Order: sequence, then structure tokens, then C-alpha cells
Amino acid sequence: MIDFDIGKLFLLALIALVVLGPEKLPVAARTAGAIMRRMRGGWNSVRAEVERELQVAEIRQAARHASEHVASAQAELDASLGPLRKPLDSRALNTLMQSTPPRDSASPDSSRQVPPGLTSAAGSSSESPGQGQATEDLAHDLG
Repeated sequence: MIDFDIGKLFLLALIALVVLGPEKLPVAARTAGAIMRRMRGGWNSVRAEVERELQVAEIRQAARHASEHVASAQAELDASLGPLRKPLDSRALNTLMQSTPPRDSASPDSSRQVPPGLTSAAGSSSESPGQGQATEDLAHDLG
């Protein structure tokens, strides 16, 4: 940018006074000041907009990086847990199918039979009130 020192400013003011005269100099100075304020305001606005866009770009890049990191972590977790899920799911299903007697669709109350590993409300005296019903409900939901 242009460097102004006191000597250059004084010389510029003297030339403006000679060219414009003492009557038009204040009006010209106000106009020049207004133009400089508008230019600074426009420059500051452009600079602020560029900074905001850079921040948005940085945030998007960070979000993209985090999303990629999460996706890779999820893939790694799925790869490590995948072999464990299938045997557990098939064993649980086989155990459930073997321990649950077939349901009679004609009588809905008779379908509330408890699988062999669970106790009914009448079978255990150590259960809290309502626990037997919850056990039966669980057995009904599983069956």
C-alpha cells in the first residue's frame, strides 16, 4: 500500500488548497473521507466474508474427516464382531425353539406357558409381587 508520512500529507493538502481553493476544500475533504469510509467498509465486508467462508470450509473438512473416521471405526467393529454375532444368534434361536413348546392357537391363555429355564408365579415363593406375571409375559413374548 502507499506509505504516507507527515511531509507527504502536508504537500498533498497544500496542492489541494491551491487547486480547489479554500471554499471547495472542506466539501472535497468530506467527500474524500466518505469515499474512504465506504472503501474500508467494503474491504472489511469482503475480508469478513472470505474469513467466514474459510471457516465454513474448515468445519466441513473436519466434519468429513470425522465422518470418515466414524465409518472406518464402524467397519472395523462390524468386522471384528461379525463372526461372533452369527453363532450367538443361531444358538439362541435354536435354544429358544427347542425349549418352547408349540403354542395352541385356539386358546390364547394356554399359550402363556413358561419355558423350562423360567419359573412361574406359583412355582417360586421368593419372587416379588408381579414378577411372576412379568416372567410369564416374557415367556409369552419369546414364544
